[in-house]
Amino acid sequence: MQSVNVVFHIDELDKWSLLLANVRNLVKAVNHESSNIMVLSNAKAVLVFGDRASLNYADSIQELVANGVEFVVCQNSLNGAGIAIDLLPEFVTVEPVGVLTLIEKQTQGFAYIKP
Repeated sequence: MQSVNVVFHIDELDKWSLLLANVRNLVKAVNHESSNIMVLSNAKAVLVFGDRASLNYADSIQELVANGVEFVVCQNSLNGAGIAIDLLPEFVTVEPVGVLTLIEKQTQGFAYIKP
């Protein structure tokens, strides 16, 4: 199985189901132990971590985390949505500027996927 470096970008709340299905399919198809798979959420997509909506995706997200997928959120988007960092699940990493993280990952050779 091959290894990949990829960042999945989500900025729309209603795209979470599609994104999680895409990531789950990729994890099954690659060597996830030697791959770097990141999900970066910004804009309205961060709302999934701010209320009970995340419960709809909790099992899928936990499964992906267990398979090495990193979940990152944009601090600016959290601030705009009024979501405190201490409300986030422990597996979520906060980056100050999500779009800058996207640029950095692409500069490092990561593939960019936005469902």
